Amino acid sequence: MNRLAGETSPYLLQHKDNPVHWFAWGEAAFAQARQSGKPILLSVGYAACHWCHVMAHESFEDESIAALMNERFVNIKVDREERPDVDALYQNALALMGTQGGWPLTMFLTPAGEPFWGGTYFPPETRYGRPGFPEVLLGIAETYAKAPDKVQDNVLRLRRALEKMASQEPGDGFAPALIERAASELLSQVDTTHGGLMGAPKFPQAATFDFLWRAWKRSGNPAYRAAVTHTLDRMAKGGIYDHLGGGFARYATDAMWLVPHFEKMLYDNALLVDLMTLVWPETRSRLLSRRIDETVGWMLREMRAQSGAFTASLDADSEGHEGRFYTWTAAEIDAVLGAEAPAFKAAYAVEAEGNWEDGRNILHRLEAKDEDEARFDIARLRLLSARDRRVRPGRDDKVLADWNGMAIAAIAQAGWVFDRTDWISEAIDSYKAVVSDLAIEDRLVHSWCAGKPGAPGLIDDYAQMARAALVLHELSGAESFLDHAKAWVAAADRHHWDAVDGGYFHSADSTTDLLLRSKPLFDSATPSPNAVMTQVLAKLFHVTGQESYRERATAALAAQSGAAERMFPALVSAMIGQELLADPWHITVAGEPHAPDTYALVQEVLGASLPNRIFALVGPGAQLPRHHPAFGKGLVDGKAAAYLCRNATCSAPLTDAKALREALGAR
Repeated sequence: MNRLAGETSPYLLQHKDNPVHWFAWGEAAFAQARQSGKPILLSVGYAACHWCHVMAHESFEDESIAALMNERFVNIKVDREERPDVDALYQNALALMGTQGGWPLTMFLTPAGEPFWGGTYFPPETRYGRPGFPEVLLGIAETYAKAPDKVQDNVLRLRRALEKMASQEPGDGFAPALIERAASELLSQVDTTHGGLMGAPKFPQAATFDFLWRAWKRSGNPAYRAAVTHTLDRMAKGGIYDHLGGGFARYATDAMWLVPHFEKMLYDNALLVDLMTLVWPETRSRLLSRRIDETVGWMLREMRAQSGAFTASLDADSEGHEGRFYTWTAAEIDAVLGAEAPAFKAAYAVEAEGNWEDGRNILHRLEAKDEDEARFDIARLRLLSARDRRVRPGRDDKVLADWNGMAIAAIAQAGWVFDRTDWISEAIDSYKAVVSDLAIEDRLVHSWCAGKPGAPGLIDDYAQMARAALVLHELSGAESFLDHAKAWVAAADRHHWDAVDGGYFHSADSTTDLLLRSKPLFDSATPSPNAVMTQVLAKLFHVTGQESYRERATAALAAQSGAAERMFPALVSAMIGQELLADPWHITVAGEPHAPDTYALVQEVLGASLPNRIFALVGPGAQLPRHHPAFGKGLVDGKAAAYLCRNATCSAPLTDAKALREALGAR
């Protein structure tokens, strides 16, 4: 029988009526495999995944293919967003087989959960250079039954390789010369025509361009600056961006950012808002400020759960077609806009025959010469209103602690930079909602859906929620947020730290349903949680002065740097952590919090792009911790004063906003 009807995951529920006898991940499935002697077919995907839907329609809803699966295998379906630790383990196994990973992930396991073969999407019959799924099923079942030695050989080789990956030999941290070489080599991979990294498909790669922006700030080499600003400009104008409702799709299938896979993920948008907010103070780009405003607006409007936390994603498909909700025929635009349609179609590259499939158009401004989008505001609202009457893509209503941490930090930081106190309030409300539903004393659960908590928290959850707490502490000064950050780090240290080789395991020490605990050291679609935790530890050290945080950050960097020479593109977030630990800028403003002279100085700080800034606002009578380089410094003759400190040395007090602006711009 299909056992998914009792699950809460929207992705698993998509498969509850399949004729496949699906189990959810758990002991019942493994017990059935042991009892029957059948191998396990593990299928991993997520609710917004287009190719997951394709394989479901082609194979899992097909009676004959389902009968073959049921006869030969014990079938397990996993939502990779609920159990990213399960997904990561078997994605690593697939990579060790020399196969490109992705979703849907299709893996074949022994009844003990040991992988021996796998792939991603398989069509129902041989095409695209891929074998047909029934052919794969019969071949695997035959090999498992008649060639157990071959299966066992694969199991042992993969097991040894996975164990080696989980115990990566430590290094000595990231030397400055290596960081500069990594930046230079990544710069050489940037597509100078279309932005992003060269080739297709194109992913936003926010961490990579954050790293290159920091290289610009260190070196002054304009090529780094251009790589980042050009990439953001092309994405912001491209079809990967939703020009009516705001928000970015997960990636573009082409090299010029025109054709997206239309799913919208919370984490992508959080990371891009963060990056745009870092870059905007220096460029003052109208395009970026508009995209930040629209994307935050989309997150607050369409991605909030009833609790106030953020949900996970919007599907790529609606009405059985990818992108149907987001694309337009020229006639549909004519019907909505009337006399305004010709100007709008010219501005958004709408073609009579369509610029995509089936005569439909993906709105974009890649060829637009006119930067003024405001003149189309009314037209876009009218089209958005018409679009809202369409069948909407499904929303995955899971609340994920780590993705919420990213969104909260990004919205709060943008609210601070753009003086949007409403955004800051919304971010704080979302943070409180996550704590209310996903925190049990000092522990987090990873997910919450339909009123039920999911699996125990992962290192990603502690890292991102601690980072969000530190952002909220910095902009509000509230000690409660600092206390939360300390608590999340303490829980991660107790339950995830590898006392032998250093670094944090993905899963908690109480996890018993995995073949082994992997250690996520490398950036993927999101920054490595070990790298984010390193950044959190570095900031906690600088904020509190507690040496234990510096020691743990150093040990985490050692764990991440073992593969630095060969894996540097996937370690840029760790290098950012190294830089923050070694060379931060302490920027302190002493003054009455709401006084005009204090406000003027704070606005200058927020008006500068300062990647390694650690900011403190000190009111009259308050005092910084004794370890802080600006300890003992305060107002000057009753006036608010700013202090710029580096390497335990502080500037003279700056009471004039213009002088502070010049000092910040000179670094």
